[in-house]
Amino acid sequence: MRRTGIRQGDGFTLLEVIIALIIAGMAAVALFEAVGSGLHATQTASMYDQAIVRARSRLAAASHGVKLVAVDQRGDDGGGFRWHLHVAPVASALLRPVGLAGPRASTSFSVVLYRVTVWIGWGDGSTSREVRLDTEQVGG
Repeated sequence: MRRTGIRQGDGFTLLEVIIALIIAGMAAVALFEAVGSGLHATQTASMYDQAIVRARSRLAAASHGVKLVAVDQRGDDGGGFRWHLHVAPVASALLRPVGLAGPRASTSFSVVLYRVTVWIGWGDGSTSREVRLDTEQVGG
């Protein structure tokens, strides 16, 4: 005849259940921290992408199709972004055309090399971040 029922040693003790719950809780906390850190890194990368696009746009607007002049401007770009544009002369040269005859042969003109720098900055919690793009353009 077989006896049915619970024998001593079957199942878990209360202490084992509590320890298992503590371990599971610690694993859940670590998982949530990893997810939060990953989301923050993704958001930061997205902000860098937006800042680069904005800086390229400001750089193109400042150096294409207009006569360059020394300038230092700042402003708010919306969306939490700030911008700073700095245009400064770096070098200049006096050039004469080659191969011209007659009265225009002695005509010379001045060429100036400008450094154009654009900064786009934003706040990331307590951290301030920025992207900087530089170029050099020839102006008259």
